[in-house]
Amino acid sequence: MSGHSKWSTIKRKKGALDAKRGKIFSKLAKEISVAARMGGGDPDMNPRLRTVLLAAKAGNMPKDNISRAIKKGTGDIEGAIYESQRFEGYGPAGAGLIIDTLTDNKNRTVANIRHTLNKYGGSMAETNAVSWNFEQKGLIVVEKEGLDDDTIFEKATDAGADDVEMEGDSYDIVTDPTELHNVTVALEGMGITPKEAKLTMIPKTTVELEPRQLKTMLTLMEMLDDDEDVQEVFNNVELTDEAMEAALAD
Repeated sequence: MSGHSKWSTIKRKKGALDAKRGKIFSKLAKEISVAARMGGGDPDMNPRLRTVLLAAKAGNMPKDNISRAIKKGTGDIEGAIYESQRFEGYGPAGAGLIIDTLTDNKNRTVANIRHTLNKYGGSMAETNAVSWNFEQKGLIVVEKEGLDDDTIFEKATDAGADDVEMEGDSYDIVTDPTELHNVTVALEGMGITPKEAKLTMIPKTTVELEPRQLKTMLTLMEMLDDDEDVQEVFNNVELTDEAMEAALAD
């Protein structure tokens, strides 16, 4: 797996997730608007909108915010027009990065991302120089509390999931991208409420970084995540327990 839950654990321990909740809602609203603009405001007829609404629900995004974002996308109320753009780059020691953005100013976005990468020893990469090493999957994160390994594996596979991995205090349930919605609904029907459900990019091969390089990588990830145009950042860094301790050390 990509170490998704471990990166999330680092964010949580650093206090970043709660502090950035408003920014998370803003990014979700952008994606909802774009999805509604491209495929309409009915999630039953719009797979992209259906997927982002799963993430919004799992993130406890207020219903009014969701409704407003959909209306902006369908043109019922005024709103900025955002376009999707994917960048590929390298971080410390050549670690691969995929940076997905939604922007109303492509020149600003590319300049900001290039500046951030260069500042932390990274660089921009050509198209497919990094993405060849990743594959898109659905990811459902479920808290371990009240569940055991056998039960969650049985229920997840019965629901149509491809795999289940244990990561810290949660389970990572991996699905085919087209089955994310169906598996999530099936799990909810079994009494399991995901704390996160979204599409992700999982690396086929990973790299390990030395503690100093990992600290730089963590800072780079945080700075990219802080960019208002950046929606998601994926990397192929292997996070061992020792590496996590080093990243969290003062």
